[in-house]
Amino acid sequence: MANGKNLAGKVAIVTGAGRNIGRAIALALADEGASIVVNVRSNKDEAVAVVRAIEANGGNATTHVGNIADAESTAFLAETAIRRFGGVDILVNNAALRGEQPFDQMSYADWRAVMDVTLDGAFHCMKACLPALKKSRGGRVVNIGGLSAHTGAKDRAHVITAKAGIVGFTRALAHDLADARITVNCVVPGLIGTPRPKNLPEPQHHLTHSTIFGERGTPEDVAALVRFICSPAAGYITGQIIHVNGGAYLGS
Repeated sequence: MANGKNLAGKVAIVTGAGRNIGRAIALALADEGASIVVNVRSNKDEAVAVVRAIEANGGNATTHVGNIADAESTAFLAETAIRRFGGVDILVNNAALRGEQPFDQMSYADWRAVMDVTLDGAFHCMKACLPALKKSRGGRVVNIGGLSAHTGAKDRAHVITAKAGIVGFTRALAHDLADARITVNCVVPGLIGTPRPKNLPEPQHHLTHSTIFGERGTPEDVAALVRFICSPAAGYITGQIIHVNGGAYLGS
């Protein structure tokens, strides 16, 4: 550890890091001293903006533009981290597709589009990064879940199923990777205030739930928990599903 930065010398990959929660996570981990690979699906300008923000604060970062639903792309993602920074110590599976559609209008292509990115993408990233994570001997994997996977919601069968799968994936990997001292946890944001494209309405489950604080959280609230889970202090926390929602959901 150097200059009080708990992640100095560590390398982190954050998928879907061009905006909102992913961006906040990338900035938070960089602030702790980690070198960051900023993954975006297609918007290179967003990735470059995050890298510049990290570098302006004295950190190190690089971009990766590619769809994590593609195994070749995720292989290159891991290679980018290893080639540029020497390894992979932290993987944050944040990238996901969301949306709302009545099930009777949902095609199999609509279903698969969400599964391919949210669930299969996490699989591809884990497979690509696992050899490097094992070398880390103290690696961290953080999967980003979703509130509606725990509460249910209308018109989100594909999203809810994918995010519920992330929960199972987390618990399974925590067992599989324990011998390598890799912790695997799931952080579940809920009712976080993030900008949305003008053509997308507020999610319906946001309208049927409220926080006990009476206000929405911020991407930085989620990033703060991820920052802690990735720190040396969290080495005994694994297989956990941890909510950040201001009390909007109080289940286990």
